Amino acid sequence: MADDSSRLETDSLGPVTVEARRYWGAQTQRAIRSFAIGPDRMPMAIIHALARIKKAAALSNTRLGVLDEQRCGWIVAACDEVLTGRFDDHFPLSVWQSGSGTQTNMNVNEVIANRASELGGGQRGRKRPVHPNDHVNRSQSTNDVFPAAVHLAAVESVQQQLLPRLGELIAALADKAARWTEVVKIGRTHLQDAVPLTVAQEMGGWAAQLQDAERRLRDSLTDLHALPLGGTAVGTGLGAPQGFGERVCEHLRQWSSGHNWHVAPNRFAVMGSHDALVDLMDRIGQLAMGLHKIVNDVRLLASGPRAGFGELRLPANEPGSSIMPGKVNPTQCEAVAMATVQVLGQTNAVTMAGCGGHLQMNVYKPLLGFNVLGATALLGDCCRSLRVHLVEGLEVDGQQIGALRDRSLMLVTALAPEIGYDAAARVALHAHAHQLRLRDAALTLGVITAERFDQVVNPRVMAHPYGG
Repeated sequence: MADDSSRLETDSLGPVTVEARRYWGAQTQRAIRSFAIGPDRMPMAIIHALARIKKAAALSNTRLGVLDEQRCGWIVAACDEVLTGRFDDHFPLSVWQSGSGTQTNMNVNEVIANRASELGGGQRGRKRPVHPNDHVNRSQSTNDVFPAAVHLAAVESVQQQLLPRLGELIAALADKAARWTEVVKIGRTHLQDAVPLTVAQEMGGWAAQLQDAERRLRDSLTDLHALPLGGTAVGTGLGAPQGFGERVCEHLRQWSSGHNWHVAPNRFAVMGSHDALVDLMDRIGQLAMGLHKIVNDVRLLASGPRAGFGELRLPANEPGSSIMPGKVNPTQCEAVAMATVQVLGQTNAVTMAGCGGHLQMNVYKPLLGFNVLGATALLGDCCRSLRVHLVEGLEVDGQQIGALRDRSLMLVTALAPEIGYDAAARVALHAHAHQLRLRDAALTLGVITAERFDQVVNPRVMAHPYGG
């Protein structure tokens, strides 16, 4: 029963009591009770994308003669207010709801309708002069607008949150690599000593791996610009005037320069499945794998500082231990490693969700949007944190690098073309057994002269076999 602090809203199942101060309606209130599952709210990026679509839909419906200009004006004004964030607290629903996202679509419809009705001189809860279904949701179905909103939100999240921060991290790695082109170190394969390379080559490999991930991410955005708008319930467009989807996309293009939003060539394909989102998430997962590999490399190379590799010096951002004074731990590496494992788990969830299409609809839409947006934001933060708190303060220990390099038995690789593989192996084994330098072992075994050894076994030349 309604009182001064509440009002009665109605839907097809009957009346529902809603707090008077809230802009949502009966269907949202029912969903609050029915889907009290976990703490995860629908991302605001999806809510705002839906508001943009509702605004474009109202303008398109008016142009096509199925919505009057007065109601259109109120709806557009309400959508603009939603897009400012003014009503963010009025979208309370959990991600874990209908697999179509119906409850969130109606939440958006109800908030916009109630606010538009106020702007038109009406009261919240009366559905006059603006109705959430008849006017705000006109020519639409959750089945086409919700995945379209996920596409909009995902593209913008990648372009605004992830790619800029990834680019800055790549630039920071490249800058560090450029400083250490002359620092020759020992390479490692199978975690065992291998032939020399420079610190710049090693770090440049990390930057290049991230550049490849960046390119793949950009490429994946193209398919996401195809939207199922105008498909309504199953893709046929029943209930929408001809050309509706095209007009909505035209407005969306005008409001976001550089985005070629367009109606999908086959709306049945992008409503029954969401392969483009799965593809994007797979590439986000590839970036997570790259970051995971890089931070693991860093913490190996920085291990020690005296009982490990000790080639890199980590910035001391905070005390590393509550019991061991002066300890510096690879905390950024560990934080990012955990975050990337989380993203890889989300990638698997999205892959499984992509299999969840039955006939004309995939019923994992909220999960797809939640995980794609969450992973994008998380990796964006990882890239920023790595750059600021690790890469920019990273240094090399030239003395330790030189000592490990010059003690390595794998410098013997340069001798193999000169004295043969078997003789070179004998030199390495003899040096290891008797704790000798390679040069001393080679001279003891009499397989090469001192002058020739010094000419052949040159770590810098070995790191640049083709010059440079």
